[in-house]
Amino acid sequence: MSSGKTVLIIGPGFIGWNVLDLLVGEGYIVAGYARRQSHADGLKASGASKVVLGDLDDRAKITELVTQHDIIIHTATADHLPSVEAVLDGLKAAVRDGKGEGRIFIHTSGTSVFDDGAMGKFKGEKIYRDDRPDEIDEVADTAIHREIDLAIVKAAKGDLGKVVRMGIMIPPLIYGWTHDRGTIQMPTLARFALKHGFVPMIGQGLGVESNIHVLDLARAYITLLHHLENNTPEAANENVYYFCECTDDDEPSWYDYSKFIGESLHSAGRIKDPEPKELEDEALWRDLFGSWTPPIVGMNSRSRAVRLRELGGQPKEKDWKKSFVEDELPNILKAV
Repeated sequence: MSSGKTVLIIGPGFIGWNVLDLLVGEGYIVAGYARRQSHADGLKASGASKVVLGDLDDRAKITELVTQHDIIIHTATADHLPSVEAVLDGLKAAVRDGKGEGRIFIHTSGTSVFDDGAMGKFKGEKIYRDDRPDEIDEVADTAIHREIDLAIVKAAKGDLGKVVRMGIMIPPLIYGWTHDRGTIQMPTLARFALKHGFVPMIGQGLGVESNIHVLDLARAYITLLHHLENNTPEAANENVYYFCECTDDDEPSWYDYSKFIGESLHSAGRIKDPEPKELEDEALWRDLFGSWTPPIVGMNSRSRAVRLRELGGQPKEKDWKKSFVEDELPNILKAV
């Protein structure tokens, strides 16, 4: 159990809200840092001790909040360096004040960092494992998410890492529907199909990405947290990377994702042709992910959660197909 430890979740949205539920269930005192009062009310109903309203650019507020909590979990975004720097500043301040003992920082990145530029044209052979940190560190410093990851790696290897234990959770494609919220990629593809009459794919849809249900991901954070709690800073910071996929060797291609979405919408009588079509009209990217469309739904991003498995973390939730049909799709159709 938590022994009354305090946790600050920065950006407790789709991922972080489910982490909050588990932490509250284990007796942690959990605060949230959110943007909207309506969201804050929901978090309080879930057991948050308090919710502070603010945005990620308010570095002073984030730094001050960090000094007041034992554990920091950042789930807002993988691409906001100032908020991560604010967290590190708060941890440094706590250490200077002699209050750094037992502090933990878990940041959320993403396996998009491994995008190989496939744009749907080929299936990548490279599979990254979190027990091989040297291979992860070979990723270009300019890769998406990498600047933020490197800031944490540097801190973990420096003086701060002698006191504070750190970890970087690196999720693949996330699916599921909780707290009346869904994730991004598959619902966006489905909404595009409802609007345009076909499910798009980039290139031939040959790129492959691992996946995980959001509730399995939330449990992975708890598994990681307990691991960090039970290790010294030196041991914890030797390798800060943690993957959390649940697909093992059964990884869908982007064609597979789009094909299943098409079949589901066709069965529901919402589109005529279930077969995905290559999206050649770049003007239509605006209805997906703008200029980021090719990498987001065309990349290869293959990962293996070797370390999490060794810690006892195992997926328990329904697979992505069953989840989409039973949970995501009904909510998507209800909203249109």
